[in-house]
Amino acid sequence: MKKIVAVTACPTGIAHTYMAAENLEMAGKELNVAIKVETQGSIGAENQLTENDIKEADAVIIAAATKVDKSRFEGKPILEVPVEEAIKNPKDLIERALKMEKPKNYVEKVEKIHEERASQRTGAYKHLMTGVSYMIPFVVAGGISIALSFLWGYKAFQVQGTLPAALMQIGSGAAFALMVPILSGFLAYSIADRPGLVPGMVGGMLAVSTGAGFLGGIISGFLAGYTVYYLKKTIKLPKTMEGLMPVLILPVLSTLIVGLLMIYVVGTPMKTIMTGLTNWLKGMGSTNAVIFGALLGLMMAFDMGGPVNKTAYTFATGLLASNVFMPMAAVMAAGMTPPLGLALATVLFRNRFTQEEREAGKAAWVLGASFITEGAIPFAAADPFRVIPSIMVGSAVTGALSMLFHIELRAPHGGIFVIPIAISNPLLYIVAILVGMVVTALIIGLLKKKIS
Repeated sequence: MKKIVAVTACPTGIAHTYMAAENLEMAGKELNVAIKVETQGSIGAENQLTENDIKEADAVIIAAATKVDKSRFEGKPILEVPVEEAIKNPKDLIERALKMEKPKNYVEKVEKIHEERASQRTGAYKHLMTGVSYMIPFVVAGGISIALSFLWGYKAFQVQGTLPAALMQIGSGAAFALMVPILSGFLAYSIADRPGLVPGMVGGMLAVSTGAGFLGGIISGFLAGYTVYYLKKTIKLPKTMEGLMPVLILPVLSTLIVGLLMIYVVGTPMKTIMTGLTNWLKGMGSTNAVIFGALLGLMMAFDMGGPVNKTAYTFATGLLASNVFMPMAAVMAAGMTPPLGLALATVLFRNRFTQEEREAGKAAWVLGASFITEGAIPFAAADPFRVIPSIMVGSAVTGALSMLFHIELRAPHGGIFVIPIAISNPLLYIVAILVGMVVTALIIGLLKKKIS
């Protein structure tokens, strides 16, 4: 037997409230539908709906001329009508309510997936992502400041005392200078809590000064975090001296250990690696650039915000500190392509998607334009063997074109909103994204079957 819950209410809370409830109950008996009606009359709510009533209900009818709180009915199909409608056409209301589909908020679904992924992170990956999450706002602020300084010309910042010079000082001299120490410090913080901040940030500063770059910053963060973690476990002091641990013993010992390791052990080899990597990236020929861009695109689309995606994103973001900007452009473009390509597919190939998916496609336009790759996940979850290969090919094409065009991006996030100011060639960048979108949509159109 189908079940419905209802709420009736009229302005005075007297006659119509109870007439509507009675008529709905009578209609429910005639249609063999179990119905429970809560009346919100002048003496307050009567026959109140319980959590279990709502949970078991197939639909909700709100027949009211006053405001009714709908928050408790979240996730249920809700039919809202004037109270007079329940008096005149109760059978029709019940039949209409039972035909309604359960609402699914596409954006909320994407946000929930994002939160679940974050909560599932463990171990080294969790600690690294904590550091990255604290670093990103510094990189965004710095990148936008640098990009704004270029509005007066690419060399305008060289004139001291000008606004472009001030913007460059803010972006490159301050925000970008802090990105590696922040990454290292909060990576250590994730491992060892507050005592990890000091050795982590000092280690990050040494990574910058020794030329070890962001890779050195990652190593210093792990070194600092686990050094503090084991010092706390190893050193035992009398109760009267425990207060010295967080302010003297832990920061001094851990900073000395991490600092000496960074200077004498880590710094030189990591500098060699970073220098070689930077020189290779800056001197890439067209063929290598296309292959590298395609690889970044494949990684961005493979798990749509998961560990592989975040590896490519973190790598590209870290390279900004070394003034290597092309991978960042490829990564953001490739990350925008999956939801945008799927949104386009719901328009071009409507008969391959359910009504719910076509509605979700409207929100996917916004998510894709905002560089939220997770916007593709609900589509991929529903049809992984067709959707995932399609978006991977589309993102690979976009990443390859971005690198082929030698496009640079100085801000690691923002989607279309930063294209006018932070992209070296906005027109070609848009072309790269559009081509990837179309490729994605066409492959999906070929692979997905028509819905009968």
